[in-house]
Amino acid sequence: MNARRPLLGWLLIAPSLIGVSAFLILPVLLAFVVSLFRWDLLGTRQFLGLENYRTLLSDGALANSLLVTGIFTLISVPLSLALGLILATQLVRALPGSAVVRVIVVIPWVCAPLALGVVWKWIFQPSVGALNQILGVRIEWLTDPALALPAVAFVAIWQNVGYISLFFQAGLTRIPGSIYEAARIDGAGPAQQLWFMTIPLLRPTTFFLAVTQVVASFQVFDMVFALTGGGPQHRTEVIASLIYHEAFVSSRLGRASAVAVILFLLLVVITVAQQRWFSRRITYDMS
Repeated sequence: MNARRPLLGWLLIAPSLIGVSAFLILPVLLAFVVSLFRWDLLGTRQFLGLENYRTLLSDGALANSLLVTGIFTLISVPLSLALGLILATQLVRALPGSAVVRVIVVIPWVCAPLALGVVWKWIFQPSVGALNQILGVRIEWLTDPALALPAVAFVAIWQNVGYISLFFQAGLTRIPGSIYEAARIDGAGPAQQLWFMTIPLLRPTTFFLAVTQVVASFQVFDMVFALTGGGPQHRTEVIASLIYHEAFVSSRLGRASAVAVILFLLLVVITVAQQRWFSRRITYDMS
């Protein structure tokens, strides 16, 4: 009977293993193989070894896209987490109308990013855009090199805040009320309770959100493409845009695959670093 349990376990997880292998592991392996060739999707492949990687590392396009993606991540992820936590602390109080607000703030996250990009591109229009009409000034939000990336990051924050707040609400409901009652008896105010109790006890939720949001920000493409197309002056050319340009504009699938492999390795390093930082600071037992 005991000998059958491992076999039964493998049989039960076999469907998931097939999906992970077919849609996660295999594409990564294929991307690495293709990155070793020069291939335009139509002609014959020419083996280059690591030449694509050497070319990318000496080319400023990869460095620029990594810098743009890093700045975008540093703007959007911390602000999304902070605003999501603030929103969650208000929604968890179950004030009148909280259920309606909860639905409204999640709507942007369930909408297609490409559609949101088209809508926000109209809002940011310098001549007839709604934002400039309200402000009464003409601002080139998406064509000014200094404003384009912050504008794109703002849209990403607006889209993700509601989604993040739902997870923080779930985490807040797990914190025993007796902890806050004891803190109030000891004279702790709302700000002290938030900083010294709520935030530390929400670290498991924060860890999950930080990892998933960083990964998502490094993979962002469709919303940025709809808003700016990578411009102006490549100031919003995130790394996914570079992959698209190399593969489908320049017809260099080998170099595009090399960029994808570099992105994968970079995300692995960042995720491991986040895991090691949070692992020593997470409290799971709230009893």
